[in-house]
Amino acid sequence: MKLHWSPRSPFVRKVMIVAHELGLADRLTTTRTVVGMEQINEALLAENPLNKIPTLVLDDGQVIYDSLTICEYFCDLAGGHLFGTGAARWEVLTRHALANSFLDALILYRSEATRAPAQQSAGLLAAFATKTTAMLNHVSAPPPGRADIGDITLAVALAYLDFRFAHIGWREGRPALAEWYAAFSARPSMIATTAVDG
Repeated sequence: MKLHWSPRSPFVRKVMIVAHELGLADRLTTTRTVVGMEQINEALLAENPLNKIPTLVLDDGQVIYDSLTICEYFCDLAGGHLFGTGAARWEVLTRHALANSFLDALILYRSEATRAPAQQSAGLLAAFATKTTAMLNHVSAPPPGRADIGDITLAVALAYLDFRFAHIGWREGRPALAEWYAAFSARPSMIATTAVDG
């Protein structure tokens, strides 16, 4: 299986963490793929018209995207239960949706914050800052030792805050969440997928 990959993408990291958790990482061939909101990758576009990573290409040529769909495919392939079963599935998926939407907002926040000062929208930056605080105030520390798709995505979002928004200092006033994140970050799947700027 070929995975269009980047060492900086939080959505790619989520997929890679799931692959490690399920014992599938060694079955993946990662292909460094550079994309951006204004950067089209012609090779990727031929496989994914959204021009987004992660994109998974199976050995038979079938293409799977986005990150949630790829994670579900990995769970199906490995017989994993990262999505919960029965009524619990909806709670897991709702936590995933919250953390995943948080990641979406952080990507847009960073895009706006890195524009030239004269081109930045003060209103957008203020809205993103408010949403970031609201999200952090809303989530609570998950139970220790659990690692479902909601937990994984929350950990990736907090890691992305450290990676791109270190000035926010999200741990302040949130000791339980900070303690959970520190413990979760020690998982081999998190260590193996640490984001790097390169």
